[in-house]
Amino acid sequence: MEQREIMQRSVGILTEALEMRRRLRADPDADVTADSAVAGLLEEMLPRIQLPADAAAREVAEIVTGKLGPAIVQITSALTFAFVQLAEVHDEGRTDVSSADVLRSIALHYQRDDS
Repeated sequence: MEQREIMQRSVGILTEALEMRRRLRADPDADVTADSAVAGLLEEMLPRIQLPADAAAREVAEIVTGKLGPAIVQITSALTFAFVQLAEVHDEGRTDVSSADVLRSIALHYQRDDS
């Protein structure tokens, strides 16, 4: 998966988390996990791993680490980038821009890179 796609999906996860939080504030008893897209987005972002049937435990660990390690680094980098963008707006004391606006701006930036 390309970095652009990872960034877009990471923004999707943060946007979904923001919406979940808003729903919980409106209704503390709301079941926000039932229709959450977060698990689906993470599943799309992580590589499928096929293991040999006769693989030893050490071999399984090496395969899993080799496949998941780079994906986790990319996801973490994308989430960190988005966090820094949000933190900068917050630290500047900007009230004219919401967190949803910042996430939308990031998503649009990475969508434009697609064309």
